[in-house]
Amino acid sequence: MKAYLGVTLACAAQAFGAAFPATSYGKPRPWVSSKSIQKLITTDGLMGNLEALQEIATANGGNRAFGLPGYAASVDYILSQTKNATNFRTWVQDFPALFFKVESIKFSISNTSYHVIGLSYSPSTPPEGLTAPLVLGASGPEGCTNASYDNLDVKDKIVLVQRGTCPDGTTLAGRIKPAVAAGAAAVIIYSDVTTLVTGGTLSNPNPKEYVASGYINKADGEPLVARLKAGEAIQAYFQQTQTVETRITQNVISETIEGDPENVIMLGAHLDSVQAGPGINDDGSGSTLILEIKKSLEKFRVKNKVRFAWWGAEENGLLGSKWYTQHLNASDANNILTYLNFDMVSRGYFGVFDGDGSSFNLTGPPGSAAIEKLFVEHFTKNGVNVTAARFTGGSDYQSFMNIGKPVGGLHTGTGVEQDPCYHQACDTIDNPNPTTLTINAKAAAHVLSVLSTRGEELIPKSPVNASMITSRGLTGMEIRWTVPELGERHVGTCGHEV
Repeated sequence: MKAYLGVTLACAAQAFGAAFPATSYGKPRPWVSSKSIQKLITTDGLMGNLEALQEIATANGGNRAFGLPGYAASVDYILSQTKNATNFRTWVQDFPALFFKVESIKFSISNTSYHVIGLSYSPSTPPEGLTAPLVLGASGPEGCTNASYDNLDVKDKIVLVQRGTCPDGTTLAGRIKPAVAAGAAAVIIYSDVTTLVTGGTLSNPNPKEYVASGYINKADGEPLVARLKAGEAIQAYFQQTQTVETRITQNVISETIEGDPENVIMLGAHLDSVQAGPGINDDGSGSTLILEIKKSLEKFRVKNKVRFAWWGAEENGLLGSKWYTQHLNASDANNILTYLNFDMVSRGYFGVFDGDGSSFNLTGPPGSAAIEKLFVEHFTKNGVNVTAARFTGGSDYQSFMNIGKPVGGLHTGTGVEQDPCYHQACDTIDNPNPTTLTINAKAAAHVLSVLSTRGEELIPKSPVNASMITSRGLTGMEIRWTVPELGERHVGTCGHEV
């Protein structure tokens, strides 16, 4: 697949120009249509971008994660592919995000070492680690309460507890806090599902309520529980060192100069991977999908403005899309007609988000049903079996739902049957199914062609109401694309407006 490359990954030029003529000299571009834009979407183009992202990961420690060189190179690649279109305006949006990296971690008993994941934003142990008795924590729903530890002696011990949903909505943090309140020296959480643990987060640092914590597989945790219940005394060793600090990262945004600015159609995908692997399906696939649609759209005119966004730091909590939506002024937020999300679209089922709530009883904002209908009708017409995808809040569409915008999009699943390499080192260029990716890209191109032509007829405009503005701290003043000075940038591109 080396033929797909030929891309220079050097830093983008300092400035590509703030504005360009809406049309090039010569014959005017035709209006976009479904058939014409789909014809330009090719498997070679889609896979070529994924080859480039794989090469970036390989050259940068095996990943493209936020805060690390692989993400900066990914941003530069997107800029290199978008900067020359004279009918688009492209820029980067800097924002601060909380970075974490597990520098070292080990959990062992006697001569047996266990596969353990460091929970993001967990405190570190002393550099030499700690050795202490392993004891059982409180189980079941009661394990989320401090009272459940009243009769348990966990002081200065390593507590073993199972993952489970707590009233505060967390599955990890809510299990750790009661053990810490009772004096635990460290907490090891074992999974409640059989799949391999690949990551977990505590959302934010909280040194008063957290101690050093790790996450192990169910298959390892259950035998330890059985040994402890049988009365065996177990000495365990746990060591973890994490770096936690604020770093500056970027969203990349590119929009048509033409089109109604009061009816903006947005398409987005997160550009970052997890630290564990290259992220070629998650979410290189969504990134290449919107990139190829953007490049194809350069050949056409549109009635409604179209804006593409490659989000940063999604894997750390949707941070890029949250920053974007929370820093729009009311006018810019009102101008967004709808948002389409593409997160993992290259292997698994053909998932369409359940905008009307008919499958999961969770309805998207008004207009989401119309987006779902467009996708389903296209797939059905082309003989593709559709699976309803649930709004779980786990991808960037949530940031737009939070401001009341209609959302939709595609998702091919995260389960073992859909993607056994989800959040792992094996999410490489060999992971995507090129046919699945191409079918999804053409479907997305079709829906975009419809929405960019007559989206305002199909989707009711959803203005951002006063309560939304108040809750996000917005005012009428222009605060777009600004960021407080936080000192030296750790990684990034060469400029802002490009």
